[in-house]
Amino acid sequence: MLSRTADNLYWMARLVERAESLSRILDTTLRLTATPVNAEDTTNEWESAIATAGCEDAFYNEHEDATEQTVINYLAFSRSNPSSIRNCIENARHNGRAVRTALTTEMWDTINGAWNELQSVDEKRMSRNDITPFLRWTQEFSLRFDGNSYRTMLRNDAYLFSRIGVNIERADNTSRLLDVKYHLLLPEHEPVGGPLDYLQWSAILRSVSALTAYHWVYRDNIRPWRIADLLILNDQLPRSLASCYDNLGRYLDDLGRAYAQQGPAQRHSRSMRARLTNLNIEQIFQGGLHEFITDFLGNNNQMGFAITKQYLS
Repeated sequence: MLSRTADNLYWMARLVERAESLSRILDTTLRLTATPVNAEDTTNEWESAIATAGCEDAFYNEHEDATEQTVINYLAFSRSNPSSIRNCIENARHNGRAVRTALTTEMWDTINGAWNELQSVDEKRMSRNDITPFLRWTQEFSLRFDGNSYRTMLRNDAYLFSRIGVNIERADNTSRLLDVKYHLLLPEHEPVGGPLDYLQWSAILRSVSALTAYHWVYRDNIRPWRIADLLILNDQLPRSLASCYDNLGRYLDDLGRAYAQQGPAQRHSRSMRARLTNLNIEQIFQGGLHEFITDFLGNNNQMGFAITKQYLS
């Protein structure tokens, strides 16, 4: 496969996953703004949404304050934000069109249909009641695209590059979401483990479709260290870091066998997976959850660079 084709497939999948992640971030933030707080507390849900999306500098270059209107517009519709939902879907469609013959009919119909529907969306006329249906539509589009790729693609290198893109992006999004909740979201005067903390953690679990899974695994009240354990180390959860790197290792090994060559990408994925396997949640908290996630994000970016250098450039 040409590296240009592989690059388009990889980024098409990443952008679709990113659009879904942004819609989940905004949906969760809308839920959190409806959470009651004490009069003396000030909450920073919209600042947290920008921090989770990883675009604080670019956002504050355009806006003075993070409000509901500015954040929703920037993360969902802004043309100047390359990672807005609108731009993610349009660029994913552009990448898919460039490799149309590598996609199945169902995949192309899904992504092209979503792009056509997006043309009729006018954010200037969109009320607060219209935002939630739009976010749900984005999530459903991503799920349809993901399902069609899983059900209809040959298990060849085209499939492998697209799944690698999904898992790199998903690992990044899960780690950012967990870090922002742990450090930014709870107001100063609220106790850890209190009612507000409980409601916020519940919203975070819903944002990754893991609230029911949490209760199945732990059969207990929501506790921050168990949520971290679920989202980092439990490979049964599809959005956990461990699951993402299980998948990455498998897909990269399949590529290595298909091309009869191993390289830095395979070695880096094995190193990351071995580290996650050998850690427990007590060790992570002893060393600092924020420090662990910062290190993980750096390594996940290195994983992306290794894949790009080995296969996509």
